[in-house]
Amino acid sequence: MTHIFNFSAGPAVLPKEVLEQAAAEMLDWHGSGMSVMEMSHRGPEFISIYQDAVRDLRALLAIPANYKILFLQGGGLAENAIVPMNLVGRRAQPATVDFVHTGSWSGKSIAEAARYASVNVAASSESDKFTSIPAPESWRLTPGAAYLHLCTNETIDGVEFNFTPELSDDTPIVADMSSHILSRVVDVSKYGVIFGGAQKNIGPAGLTLVIVREDLLGSALPICPSAFDWATVAKHDSMYNTPPTYGIYIAGLVFAHLLRAGGVPAMERRNIAKARLLYDALDADDFYQNRVAPDCRSRMNVPFYLRDESLNEKFLAGAKTRGLLQLKGHKSVGGMRASIYNAMPIEGVQALVDYLNEFAGR
Repeated sequence: MTHIFNFSAGPAVLPKEVLEQAAAEMLDWHGSGMSVMEMSHRGPEFISIYQDAVRDLRALLAIPANYKILFLQGGGLAENAIVPMNLVGRRAQPATVDFVHTGSWSGKSIAEAARYASVNVAASSESDKFTSIPAPESWRLTPGAAYLHLCTNETIDGVEFNFTPELSDDTPIVADMSSHILSRVVDVSKYGVIFGGAQKNIGPAGLTLVIVREDLLGSALPICPSAFDWATVAKHDSMYNTPPTYGIYIAGLVFAHLLRAGGVPAMERRNIAKARLLYDALDADDFYQNRVAPDCRSRMNVPFYLRDESLNEKFLAGAKTRGLLQLKGHKSVGGMRASIYNAMPIEGVQALVDYLNEFAGR
C-alpha cells in the first residue's frame, strides 16, 4: 500500500504502533481466547483494561485525586446537552450559563444549553469571523453563573486558547477539549469539567471522555437520563450501562503509547514544531492565507485558503496523488484544513509543506 498521510479532522489518524497492537490482539487478547469486543464489561479481563486506561490518563494529565474520569457515549455534541443537565441544577433556577463564543463548536454548545438554562454570551469573536479570541478583560460574566463554557480549540475555525482564565468567584470552568486534549500541558485543577469526543487524539468515534471535579457531582436535573447522570456513572466506575468497551481499549493503548513516548510535555514540543513548520510555509507569501490571529492559531487544526480559489480542486487532486489526504476544509467555511494531531508525524507535515511550496511554484 502506498504510504499516505491522513489530515482528517476526525475520526483522525491514530498511532501506527497502536493499530498494529490492536490488530495483533484482535482475535485473542492476552491469551484469553476472546477479542476485546466480545468480553463482558464486568469481567476481570475488561476491568483490567479499564483500570489501566484510567491510571494512565490520570498520569498523563496529572489529574488530581478529587476528579473523576468518566467514559461515556454520544460524542462531544451529545455532551453539550449532558453538561447543562448535570450542572445547571447547582444554582437556583432559572440558572444562567456563561459562554465565550469563539467558533462553530461553541456556537453549537450555546444552542444546546439554551434548552436547559438561560444563556449569556459573555464575549464573542463572531464579528471578526472567529479569527481571534476575545480578551478576557472584555468578557461580561454573570455573577454566580452555573458555569462558564469554553471550547478551548475550535476544530473548524482553527483558534485555540493559549491561556486559562482566572475567575473572581467560584464559577466552574467547563472546557470542551475534544480536538486538542493530550496535545499540550493543561492544569486540570483550573477547570471544573473537561470533556471531549475521543476521535481526535484519543481513539475511535463513539467514546466520550469526561473529567469532572467531585464536588460538581450530584446536581443533575430530574430530566437527565440516569445513564448520563455523572454521579451515577461515577458511582459505577463508568459501568452503569455497557460502556464503549473497544473504544476504551483503544484509548488505553493510546495512553500507554503516549507515556512511552515521553508524555504530554513531549507531545507539546512536537506539536509546536509541527505547527511552526506548517504556518511558516503558509505565511511565506500571499499564495495561501491563514486568517486566524497569530496569537491564537491552533496547533491541531490549521485552516487555510488559496488566494485563487478556482485552483482548489486542482490542489486537492495533486495532494491526493502524493498521499496527502482529507485536506478539504469544512463545508461551513470552505478552503482547506490540515489537522495535525499527536499521531501525525513531522514527516507528514514536511510532506505537506513540500507540496505547498511545489504547488505555489516557489
